[in-house]
Amino acid sequence: MIALSLAEIADLVSGQPHDIPDTSLTVTGPVVIDSRQVRPGSLFAAYAGERADGHDFAQRAVDAGAVAVLATRPVGVPAIVVPDVTEALGALARSVVARLGADVVALTGSAGKTSTKDLIAQLLERKAPTVYTEGSLNNEIGLPLTALRTVGDTRHLVLEMGARGIGHIRHLTELVPPRIGLVLNVGTAHVGEFGSRENIAVAKGEMVESLPEDGVAVLNADDGLVREMASRTKARVLYFGEAESADVRAENVRLTELGQPAFTLCTPSGCSDVTMRLYGEHHVSNALAAAAVAHELGMSADEIAVALSEAGTLSRWRMEVTERPDGVTVVNDAYNANPESMRAALRALAAMGEASRARGGRTWAVLGHMAELGDASLVEHDAVGRLAVRLNVSKLVAVGGREASWLQLGAYNEGSWGEESVHVSDTQAAIDLLREELRPGDVVLVKASRSVGLEAVAQALLEPATEGEVAGA
Repeated sequence: MIALSLAEIADLVSGQPHDIPDTSLTVTGPVVIDSRQVRPGSLFAAYAGERADGHDFAQRAVDAGAVAVLATRPVGVPAIVVPDVTEALGALARSVVARLGADVVALTGSAGKTSTKDLIAQLLERKAPTVYTEGSLNNEIGLPLTALRTVGDTRHLVLEMGARGIGHIRHLTELVPPRIGLVLNVGTAHVGEFGSRENIAVAKGEMVESLPEDGVAVLNADDGLVREMASRTKARVLYFGEAESADVRAENVRLTELGQPAFTLCTPSGCSDVTMRLYGEHHVSNALAAAAVAHELGMSADEIAVALSEAGTLSRWRMEVTERPDGVTVVNDAYNANPESMRAALRALAAMGEASRARGGRTWAVLGHMAELGDASLVEHDAVGRLAVRLNVSKLVAVGGREASWLQLGAYNEGSWGEESVHVSDTQAAIDLLREELRPGDVVLVKASRSVGLEAVAQALLEPATEGEVAGA
């Protein structure tokens, strides 16, 4: 964080100093909510959570080097007391970013937010110091914490914004107002909470409604509900997509034999070829969104193409591809799942499988349930199971309870002999099955909603195998 005295912080958050002998002391380190992350110069924000109350760790934080604690009550150590820690952090973040004068880029969408945010960050870092959301810290707590990681030379701040209801994006944009607002897509993630895709579009469109007249709304020309958001903003609109009308578009899209996207990137500054290190054709749209932002901030088509071709994954468990010494490839995409991202991951698996089949390998989709789909859950799980068969995935392993059984049933009904799928009760059963049946050349995709914890399957498969554990070894 930019250096601020405790007196300045207290004024910015409308707080009262308690047990502070000298309010001129300066906070120079990060703002943290975990006492284990405190560094000398930090400000420790004491949250009262479901499992622990940060106020109980105030002494530990100060002992570790925190200058003071942001709290809702006196805690016996230097503290700034406020009525609400979340609101105070938001006020502090808004003031810090305003003083900094950095370009604020915010993005939202039903799928691809984190991958696109990671791409934008890797592009903009080549131009100037950049701070971006780590992982998926995209709510009213994570967003201020990200903004407060900025320092004096930060020139770009990239913020991922999530929503679980109408009004959430509006609130986040009020905490840290963006100048560039990006909407990726409107899908069915959280449709159970929103009620319909149209309601999701209302919520996502709050991003462009927040933009100032001198701002830029970056919109997906290939998504009708996103395109229509142009009428909801006073900012200039920049379109990305594969549509001919898009300002930043992809031509000659294809996949390499390993399933990595390749295309010609065209921006108003020219065209240049891209071959990505990421896997799956869905990353083309993510790359175009990132390219549109980078173009707006002054990067040429050639510069963007080079950066996209060299970009990797910054966030864990998102299409992490690892080849084991025995030739089995594990694709860990277990961080989260919704119908759109499931379909994209299955298509990526199918593309990767083309090369593996030439070596006698097979494709495995180890899938768990997709959460928060409401009344659409049965239909969506059935459709994903059917798609796995239509894409010629060798075997679907559905892991878990009722929703997983719907995945397996969809595959069973779509398949010829019922051999294309199996339903297992839990992650250990999936691990046991795979350890027994995998053979060199196989490609295994692991994906489910975060609550399933399916990353345990991928991690177990990447542990050193015992002798004879892999069939055919």
